[in-house]
Amino acid sequence: SVYLSNRTWDAIDPSGHLCIFFGFSMTVFGLCPLFIASAMAVERTLAIRAPHWYASHMKTRVTKMVLLSIWLAVFAFALLPIAGLGQYTLQWPGTWCFISTGNSQLTGNLFFAPTFAILGLLSLVVTVVCNLAHIEALVSRCRTKATASRSSKQWGRIAMETLIQLLGIMCVLSVCWSPLLITMLKMIFSHTFEHCKQFSGGAQSSELHKECNFFLTAVRLASLNQILDPWVYLLFRKILLQKFCQAANAVSKCSNNEWKERSITLSEEIRRTTA
Repeated sequence: SVYLSNRTWDAIDPSGHLCIFFGFSMTVFGLCPLFIASAMAVERTLAIRAPHWYASHMKTRVTKMVLLSIWLAVFAFALLPIAGLGQYTLQWPGTWCFISTGNSQLTGNLFFAPTFAILGLLSLVVTVVCNLAHIEALVSRCRTKATASRSSKQWGRIAMETLIQLLGIMCVLSVCWSPLLITMLKMIFSHTFEHCKQFSGGAQSSELHKECNFFLTAVRLASLNQILDPWVYLLFRKILLQKFCQAANAVSKCSNNEWKERSITLSEEIRRTTA
């Protein structure tokens, strides 16, 4: 609405409640996908590393409880600025709100903003480490099953599909979230981004302006993760890859058949004319 009306945020949201809701939503929908991805990575690692323990302990009820706990914990964490521990403030260029990385004199900001960044980085590290452990276990099992012919081929196909999915998940999470989380830590501890609160671009140097724009780009990249995550699980599935290959083969076969039919008709016409 700020873009469309070409007005300032204060004119649209003089009370600041919309800004708080904006920052709260970004915090919740930012941390939840990271924590859920970490929980899924831990579950996959337990399933392949400790299958007996996983089969006896990991039930549907446990999965539901873990998901509910993640959502409740993130909601409680995102409510801390509303309770006075931290702030949601207007960010560069004055069209969105997020966690305040300035006002280092306030104790709440020194706790809330670094905690958000550290939790995000820890979840990324857990996801990457568990996925690497899963990949290593898959490779070792493929080597042990290399003796049997049918089972080794089937296991190899399953392992390859899982390997592609895990690599896609790690790449998407790392590329989308690492710039924002690392930039937030830099903003907090170096105090170099406090000038982004001033929205009069004329007083800023080009270098500082690039730093503010980089933070905005990092936030947009992190928001893109929620869009890419479902496609990572869908596009890298074996069934969809097979369907795509079948469709491509069907198109190529149809074109080849049409070319053969045309060549046959042309050869027959040439024979008739010569006869």
